[in-house]
Amino acid sequence: MRTGKVAAVVFGALGLLVGVGGMAAGGVAVWAHSTQRDASGFYVSPIQRLSTSGYAITAVVDFGGQPNRRDQVLARFVDTVRVQASSVNGAQVFIGIAPTAEVNLFLAGVPYDQVKSIDLGPLTARTEAVPGIRAATVPATWEHWTASTGGTGGQSLTWDTHSGSWSVVIMNADASRGVLVDSTMAAKTGLLLPAGVGLLVFGVLSLIGGGLLMAFGLRGATAEAAASTGASESAAAESRDDTPAPYPVRLDGHLDPAVSRWQWLFKWILVIPHVVVLCFLWMAVTVLTAVAGVAILFTGRYPRRIFDFNVGVMRWSWRVTFYAIGAFGTDRYPPFSLSRDPSYPADFTVEYPERLSRGLVLVKWWLLALPHYLIVAVFAGGWGYGWSGWRIAGGGGLIALLALISAVILAVNGRYPESLFDFVMGMNRWCYRVLAYAALMRDEYPPFRLDPGGTDPGSFPAVPLGPTPLPEDDGSVLVR
Repeated sequence: MRTGKVAAVVFGALGLLVGVGGMAAGGVAVWAHSTQRDASGFYVSPIQRLSTSGYAITAVVDFGGQPNRRDQVLARFVDTVRVQASSVNGAQVFIGIAPTAEVNLFLAGVPYDQVKSIDLGPLTARTEAVPGIRAATVPATWEHWTASTGGTGGQSLTWDTHSGSWSVVIMNADASRGVLVDSTMAAKTGLLLPAGVGLLVFGVLSLIGGGLLMAFGLRGATAEAAASTGASESAAAESRDDTPAPYPVRLDGHLDPAVSRWQWLFKWILVIPHVVVLCFLWMAVTVLTAVAGVAILFTGRYPRRIFDFNVGVMRWSWRVTFYAIGAFGTDRYPPFSLSRDPSYPADFTVEYPERLSRGLVLVKWWLLALPHYLIVAVFAGGWGYGWSGWRIAGGGGLIALLALISAVILAVNGRYPESLFDFVMGMNRWCYRVLAYAALMRDEYPPFRLDPGGTDPGSFPAVPLGPTPLPEDDGSVLVR
């Protein structure tokens, strides 16, 4: 597949992702505008119980600290704020709002609680206690409130927003300790509906543009891939000087011509046992990779038993990926095995290196691989290395999106689009090459090259699909 067509497919798939996200966000905004406002046009938060053993509960509402500057734009987005509170223990409630600097002076030396953040699922307010030693002043006697209200029963304070940093204060009206209230905050804005409609339009245009780019990029890709994979060994030898050298990390996957139209709908459920086992195996890979790194640093060799185990876990992961969300390429259930299985249509091998650079082990997995990580994040949806181990390529991003599109096309017309399959295989191949490099298995830098098609360029002659075993001297890693 030519570079221009690869770029067209990548940007087309990104357009589809952005389009789906834009339409989803726009739909939510329009839905909220239509259903989540009260009779006065306010968007109201759920009721939240707030309490403190001190004299007050405060929350900062920041619309930018510099008046007459662009910070005022945020204030214009939110036209009006409404705070409501009712006492749980029958006390009279006071609600006031004033500039934050003034409120800090009013409560200086007074113990109170300040709302630091609000979590939305479920709605909870995280407060932080501010220590103090003096009693609070009766709030109604303070002259610096911008707006205030107080009395018996539920109280409601409405305030037209202004640029600056403001603090909402809830107290007992008699300035006694121990505040316990049920409160809500509401906002009125004219931005939500236009933003929602704009996002919907943007999403539709992105979907159209992405679809056109993908159609252009995939046009003729099947013929190119077939010509490439169908070349004979003699033709490959004649063009050896003109073609890139095969990378010593090989990933193969052969599309099952009789793959089911509908089985892909529940494969994600069927692979749950594999996912559970692989979670523990990848934890082991994480630890063993660190051990291998130390061994390479001092000896220049990757311990063979660790190498075979890590390759086996990657091979197992690739089979699951090929079966499920990363390709939907076969209906044969993946074996629970680290070893090679020539009869299974997906395989992964890494040539064992006799020597590795001691210096590269310190930098290649994070610094040198960084450009590839950015590409792999797009292909596989943020795939990378973390405390829980390597995330399996194909868990999201363009790979999962295109595999899902292929499955839908399969369900509609009964044929898996080979051009999409070839491209998905190329992206998975790129991800697993980077995985092996970052896992310290090879010193050769992964090529910035998308090799589409089911058979890896380094796997000629093609891996057999029957039970015939591979030759023992083919350079592949055997995990027993």
